[in-house]
Amino acid sequence: MEKKNSSGAVAVSSKDEKGMKMDGEDRMSTLQKHVAFFDRNNDGIIYPSETYKGFRAIGCGVALSAAAAMFINIGLSRKTRPGKSLSFRFPIEIKHISGGKHGSDSGVYDTEGRFVPSKFEEIFQKHSRKNSNALTSEELSAMLKANRVPKDFGGWLASWVEWKILYRLCKNKNGVLRKETIRAAYDGSLFEQMAAERASSLAKKKS
Repeated sequence: MEKKNSSGAVAVSSKDEKGMKMDGEDRMSTLQKHVAFFDRNNDGIIYPSETYKGFRAIGCGVALSAAAAMFINIGLSRKTRPGKSLSFRFPIEIKHISGGKHGSDSGVYDTEGRFVPSKFEEIFQKHSRKNSNALTSEELSAMLKANRVPKDFGGWLASWVEWKILYRLCKNKNGVLRKETIRAAYDGSLFEQMAAERASSLAKKKS
């Protein structure tokens, strides 16, 4: 169930299955739902090995999955573990994932990790030229450039990696990234769908 707050952001309410609470309520933000797929043992913490397994589950190769796991966990671990010392196991705590938000992004997640519909629609209003419900590779690159905050090199890189991986994995046969695909990526449902499709495909090959 989705509820809007006064700012227009959407908080996705659900039963707290990972021992996480936000603002005293049983609730996962959209950003938490986005990353929860990679919590393979459902304990609220994502280790590099789980990030790797998650990327493999959605069809990424060994090299990309390994690189993504190191890039993501090293980049987010300290930011999502406030008040804790550095751990060389590089865990990510889902309940604090909003602390890992980077700059130069689309603004679709607010500071608390909630979904902002107006910012999502803005992506297509500003950058879709050939199809109002999709992004081409060129339009995606233009969006990334437009979102850059001066000298925010870490944010530039993080945004580029996120969107380029999404485009590579999810563009359709016409080479565009559909609006509904991008929406599903924001709440993580896309990853569940991709993993299920890949598992089904592998099962058919073995039979």
